[in-house]
Amino acid sequence: MPPWLLDLLYVPLALLYLPVLLYQMIALGKNRRGWRERLGFIRPRADRRPCVWIHAVSLGEVNAARRLVDEIERRLPDHEVVLSATTDTGHAAARKHYHPRMVFRYPLDFSGAVRRVLRRVRPSAIVLMELEVWPNLLTLAARAGVPVGVANGRVTAERSMRRFGLPLVRGIARRMFGQLAWVAAQNETYAARFRALGVPAERVRVTGTMKYDTATVADSVPGDAALAVALGIDRRRPLIVAGSTGPGEEEMLLEAVERLWREDPAVQLAIVPRKPERFDEVARLIEDRGLACVRRSRCPDAAAPGGRGEPSPESGEPSRVRRPAADRTGDADGRRRVLLGDTMGELRKFYALADVAFVGRSLVPMGGSDLMEAAGLGRAVCFGPHVENFAEVAAELIAADAAVALGGPADLLPALRRLLRDRAAAAALGRRAQEVVRRNTGASRRTAELLAEALGRGGRGPQPGDLGNA
Repeated sequence: MPPWLLDLLYVPLALLYLPVLLYQMIALGKNRRGWRERLGFIRPRADRRPCVWIHAVSLGEVNAARRLVDEIERRLPDHEVVLSATTDTGHAAARKHYHPRMVFRYPLDFSGAVRRVLRRVRPSAIVLMELEVWPNLLTLAARAGVPVGVANGRVTAERSMRRFGLPLVRGIARRMFGQLAWVAAQNETYAARFRALGVPAERVRVTGTMKYDTATVADSVPGDAALAVALGIDRRRPLIVAGSTGPGEEEMLLEAVERLWREDPAVQLAIVPRKPERFDEVARLIEDRGLACVRRSRCPDAAAPGGRGEPSPESGEPSRVRRPAADRTGDADGRRRVLLGDTMGELRKFYALADVAFVGRSLVPMGGSDLMEAAGLGRAVCFGPHVENFAEVAAELIAADAAVALGGPADLLPALRRLLRDRAAAAALGRRAQEVVRRNTGASRRTAELLAEALGRGGRGPQPGDLGNA
């Protein structure tokens, strides 16, 4: 289908989506910025070297791409790497993690916007994380001789296969997927789905999931001790960290931990919601239960080295040594304290301090969150039944007896109680989780090899006249 015809189809879809967009902008404070870049008006790339453009939709994909960027720059040192993101959190994380590399908003799939970005970025290759494929981008990139590949590829049966199988979409989808130069699929199930959608079989390879490569296999991470001091975490007492939680899960966790407190008042709880727009909501939820909410954003690290921040080098104090930071179980009013991680990019520090890690968006049907981060740090990990986005990882952890899978909310309290009471078993669970992570790394390297092969087959970048005037 020619780009101009797709543009005509996009117009009514955009009008239908407009009320949703206005609600997001006004009520949720999302998608208010970056519209000039979404329309393709990005600053032209100044570097004259060949270029690899990586697109990562949101925060999860941005984080997953970090090792891939390193591998590309190691394998293709004569290429510049630039990145784009769609969501506000993804864009902010990309600007933070990938500075000074060029970072911009992914363009809307109108042909004019896509042409402008291709002319200004001049990519030699484009890498799309997971499944962010759009027909105008693929068509115009193909015309310009730019190979487009999918990294960390996955296609869900419930959403993607059903959507691409709709009668009005099927033909466009097959043409679109047939234009992909290569696909690095997470597993054979996803690879088969890519082939069913129209990617030629010889262009699909199973490389594993890149998210294993982002996990830090260690017992501690830089900054965890400073975080403990800032929040008054007593490292002699057990800490439960609930990471990347979704709506409804915080209530379940608070109810379970309030019951645990009757048995063991020393238990500490930290909650780190997945979405920053929910930070205030979760803070109110904690306070409404008569608990003291200790917000990380209001408890910054102390600046003095060796003081209230990270131990000084001459102190000789290892970061995992448990030391008193606050002996009390409540605040000055006698209320029990719940820690709220309401900053971005610190979940790994929270997990490093945990004795038990609950990985969120899994007790509610939201697809689950990254299991590897807590597993790599050797924490005793538990998660709910809704882990479709990490199904293979969850299966590997369960098969290795390296995590606790909850059948539903009723299993949360017994699992937390068991892991906190049997510390030796919890520690063994964490060691097995680290081993699972170690033996599954390497997908980023294999993906960079596929990209290098595609470039060797003649990725040339946009040439004068390929894209018209934009």
